[in-house]
Amino acid sequence: MGDDLQIDIDIPRYFICPISLEIMKDPVTLSTGITYDRDSIEQWLFSKKNEVCPVTKQVVLDIELTPNHTLRRLIQSWCTINASLGIERFPTPKPAISKTEIIKLLKDSKSPHLQIKSLNRLKTIVLENEKNKRMMESAGAFNQLTTIISNVYDHDIIMSSSSPEVSGADEALTILYHLKLSQAGLKFLFGKAGNFVETLAHVMQRAVSFESRAYAIMLLKSMFEVAEPVQVTSLTLSFFKEIVQILNDQISQKATKATLKLLINVCPWGRNRIKAAENGVVSALIDILLDCTDKRVSEMIIILLDHVCQCAEGRAELMKHGGGLAVISKKIFRVSSVASERAVKILYSMTMFSGNSRVVQEMMELGVVEKLILVLQIDCGRKIKEKAREMLKVNARVWKKSPCITYDLI
Repeated sequence: MGDDLQIDIDIPRYFICPISLEIMKDPVTLSTGITYDRDSIEQWLFSKKNEVCPVTKQVVLDIELTPNHTLRRLIQSWCTINASLGIERFPTPKPAISKTEIIKLLKDSKSPHLQIKSLNRLKTIVLENEKNKRMMESAGAFNQLTTIISNVYDHDIIMSSSSPEVSGADEALTILYHLKLSQAGLKFLFGKAGNFVETLAHVMQRAVSFESRAYAIMLLKSMFEVAEPVQVTSLTLSFFKEIVQILNDQISQKATKATLKLLINVCPWGRNRIKAAENGVVSALIDILLDCTDKRVSEMIIILLDHVCQCAEGRAELMKHGGGLAVISKKIFRVSSVASERAVKILYSMTMFSGNSRVVQEMMELGVVEKLILVLQIDCGRKIKEKAREMLKVNARVWKKSPCITYDLI
């Protein structure tokens, strides 16, 4: 309606959307039988992530919206009749993507001759809006997509970016990542026959494009956020080998952050911290930390190093790296309070559980003692002060020779 309309118009009540209380431009009927304006109900269901019908409060099991053509024509006719009062006729909306169309495209993707074309169309659909993502998930798209990926990466197909099989698998992986699956969808991937976690590890190992490797690690990160303990404790050494390689290759900032989040989630479980240490995660993390300017990345690295250094293998790997103790000490008070506390915990683990004379002497030479004294002198958390004080007390015989320690502190 025109913004300058000054007279009252008797609008039929059934023209009004129950959510926005405005006249409907594109009326659609939900599976609960209530009609809404498309924009309003899509925002309610997909942007605000509500799962119930606003009017009936019933759980919406089928998210497909059925166009109410009869009501739309009535509204358009009413607008035309009242055009003299400044009311504009709403144009006929572009047909929305239907579940039937998505199911057909998924079926076509099973054909070698139609696969690339159908996957390209599905990618366009999934990138369009949140509603399409949920529509594709409800149509079971992830089942066919994971099958296409597994058929390539779980077999010894020669990796070539121009190969139709590889191109199809990479497109399927792109779509699967951008679906942003719900918890139920992510849990389905764990239950997929053939172990889809290992399939994604194969993608990280064998994929030609950095983009596919990045999508694989970011999808794994999302999967492990909803994983059951048994799924986290059964990870293999080869899985950690590929994860660490992603860190070494530094594919992208997003891929690095996803890898760090994944490792933070899985390392506390079972023997995972040992498996990670044995595959060189400590060296990879220290190398990144040496030149890192992103505070969030630095914080995650220090948190992860704290997890790994809780095992002897992790502490041994840290001592092997020439810059390990120095960079951890340097990051105290330079990243965040969380990072500072975790960095002191790492030094504590090194001192109390791997603190031979060489380690203790090296910590003094690298300026670690000065940093611990600084911890005692400034305003910071009680736990971090207690650990610093205990380290200084235990190693007082060696560290009292440090020129930075005053007579009073001794």
